Amino acid sequence: MQLGLDEWIAGGISGHDIFHRQDGPVDGRPVTLLHGFPTSSHDWAPIVPPLVESGCRVTTLDLLGFGASAKPVRHDYRITEQASIVEALWQRLGIGSTALVAHDYGVSVAQELLHRDASRITAAAFLNGGLYPDLHRPTRVQKLLHSPLGAVVQHLATERMYRKSLREILGRPVNDELLHDMWLATTMGEGKRVQHRLLHYIDERREHADRWRTALEQYPGPMLFVWGPADPVSGGHVLPRLRERLPHATITVLDEPPATGHYPQLENPDAVAAALTEFLSTGGSGS
Repeated sequence: MQLGLDEWIAGGISGHDIFHRQDGPVDGRPVTLLHGFPTSSHDWAPIVPPLVESGCRVTTLDLLGFGASAKPVRHDYRITEQASIVEALWQRLGIGSTALVAHDYGVSVAQELLHRDASRITAAAFLNGGLYPDLHRPTRVQKLLHSPLGAVVQHLATERMYRKSLREILGRPVNDELLHDMWLATTMGEGKRVQHRLLHYIDERREHADRWRTALEQYPGPMLFVWGPADPVSGGHVLPRLRERLPHATITVLDEPPATGHYPQLENPDAVAAALTEFLSTGGSGS
C-alpha cells in the first residue's frame, strides 16, 4: 500500500533542515531518488516498495525549498546548491557509490552530480525532465511564476488551480487524494512564498546548458530513460534527441493507451517500478 504524505514524513528524518528517509536493507544496493518541481520525495512513494523488495537500499530526500525540508523565503535557490546538499547527505549517511534516479527538476541536480563525479554514479535513470533546455516547454503557470509577477501570483494559488495545472500535464488519471498530498507537500511551511524563487532553475539550465549536456552525454555508465510521451513539458518531443545523442541508453516509452504524461511514477507506477527494478538489478548499484 502506498504511504500517504503524513506517513511518508513520519518515517523520515528531518536533520540539518533537509528531510530524508532510507528504506530497504542496510546492505542493499544503494539508489538515490531525486524528485521534481514543485512537489517532494513523496512522489516516489509508489516506487520505493518494489525497489526495496528487489534488494535496494533507497535514499530519498526533499530538496531545499520542497516538501518537509526548510523553505527559506529570501533564499537564492540554485541547482548547484541542491547538488551539494545531496553530496552532504551522502557523506552523512556513509553512501559512497550509488545509482541515481531523477525526475523533472531532479534531472538537473543529477546532471550536476554527474559533472562533479560521474565515477560515483553506478547507473543513471531519468524520468521526464528538462535535460535539454531548448526542448523544455514550461506550463503557463510556470511562466507566470517565473515572470516579474511571480512573487504576487504565487500567493493567489489555490488547491483547485493547482490540481487543474497538474492535470494539464498528466496523461493518465490520478486520484484526488494524491493530488491533495502533492498540494500539501508544495505549500507546507513557507511553500507558497518560495515558488517563484525555485523557478530560477529555468535560467540556471540555460546558464549551465553545455556542461550539463556534456555530463549527460559523456556519462559512461548504464543509462535508462523511462518516459511519458503525453507530457507537454518534456514528453515525446524529447525522445528523438535522446535516441540521437545517447544511442547506448535504454529507453522505455510508456505509450500504452492511455499514454503516460509528466509524472510516470504516479501515473504508471507498475511500469516504472518494473523498468527500474530490472535496470538496477542488471545495470548495477554501488556499495
